[in-house]
Amino acid sequence: MHAEERHREILRRLRENGSVRVRDVAAELGVSSITVRRDVEVLAERGLLARVHGGAVLPETAAGAAPASRSVGPGGRERVAGLVVPAADYYFPEVIKGAREAAAERGIRLVLGITQYDPEQERAQVRHLLAEGVDGLLITPCGPAGEVSLPDDAGVPYVLVERRAGDDAIDAEQVVSDHAYGARIAVRHLAEAGAGRTRIGLLLREDSPHRDAVREGFLAGLAAVGLPGAESSVFRLPAPGRPEERERVLREFTEAAAAGRFDAALVHNDRDAIVLLQRLRAAGVRVPEEVAVVAYDDEVAALADIPLSAVAPPKHAVGAAAVDLLARRLAEPDRARHRVTILPELRVRESSG
Repeated sequence: MHAEERHREILRRLRENGSVRVRDVAAELGVSSITVRRDVEVLAERGLLARVHGGAVLPETAAGAAPASRSVGPGGRERVAGLVVPAADYYFPEVIKGAREAAAERGIRLVLGITQYDPEQERAQVRHLLAEGVDGLLITPCGPAGEVSLPDDAGVPYVLVERRAGDDAIDAEQVVSDHAYGARIAVRHLAEAGAGRTRIGLLLREDSPHRDAVREGFLAGLAAVGLPGAESSVFRLPAPGRPEERERVLREFTEAAAAGRFDAALVHNDRDAIVLLQRLRAAGVRVPEEVAVVAYDDEVAALADIPLSAVAPPKHAVGAAAVDLLARRLAEPDRARHRVTILPELRVRESSG
């Protein structure tokens, strides 16, 4: 059983029982207690549970947690919201944490579903949550936001999280990071304020749902600071599932930087920025002296051997704002529809000078 599967099982047992014991989970899953203990530590770091002696409890039931008044629906029933996200190991832990804390403050019980970027899993998670009687959904679709896996008769309000509504979901409410703005502030930082770079390239993950916004912001950022911007400065990096094409693009970008075509790079995402950093150093390119690097996501950027400057989307704030939007919709069904955009910030470290 993979770690992510164990994590889902631990969280499911917590939702059902309110607490779990390490040795019981280990016996049921057929793994060692040490393995489950490590899983609990990881989930605790993400804010998804609270560790106690011998096991774990839900964060809001941990000792010292401030009690919240319950949000009640029809018939005095506790309000329950479902949160469906593609993963809980990259990008979304902070979104989940923000949503969980906001839900706890409002007395709403939050139930988590993880889809692993699988549309069929997404449909299954949504069906399960609706069958459990949730009052509303917070959902990050695997694919285009217009392709939300909601049946026509869902009968509950929903909010898109970090996805913009497509043509098939024009009435949907949403909470998103302004990723175009994030790319613009990265370009401005590289071109001004001491960095003074004039040949900036973009290494962009082809499979990222934010790729179009990042590209748009990158090109707009170049224009705003008076630098030439063209598609030739954008290198589209395939996902790890296409290793040969991925290797080719990484090699081309590294060779271009080594040849002096670029003196700075914006890289989406952190993991690819760390890979590029290693490639540049192997090619004898000094960072930041010859090429400054800014990553996008700020999940693990600070852990690179040369700590990477990074654009940090407001993940925690997005999760909290999505819960707030849904709570307001439940309280006022006829209120005007809202779409909330929150600005990222740039965290400057050694890689950009």
